[in-house]
Amino acid sequence: MTEQNHPLYSIDRDNVDRLLAKQLPDDRDIVDLARLLLRYEDFAGALDLKDDMKKILNLWGFTREILNDKARKIWETGFRPEKKADVAVGSGFDTEDSGNN
Repeated sequence: MTEQNHPLYSIDRDNVDRLLAKQLPDDRDIVDLARLLLRYEDFAGALDLKDDMKKILNLWGFTREILNDKARKIWETGFRPEKKADVAVGSGFDTEDSGNN
């Protein structure tokens, strides 16, 4: 089987690096790691990300089951990832009123 390149690899690499630096994860960190593990679970490639995600689980003292249980409970409380206001998406961002008239 040949190793594939994932289109979100560079973004995910940044997120995994951020998570590796966390000793104590917050809700967003837990949800992010669970999401990334699911994304790459059956993906034929990104072996470095998969290895680092296993390191993160060990660092946090979690198994996949514990992580998934925690992530599920976080979502059940109404958690939603914050929207980044500084990221312009779509074609209308350049016409948005910036208040500098």
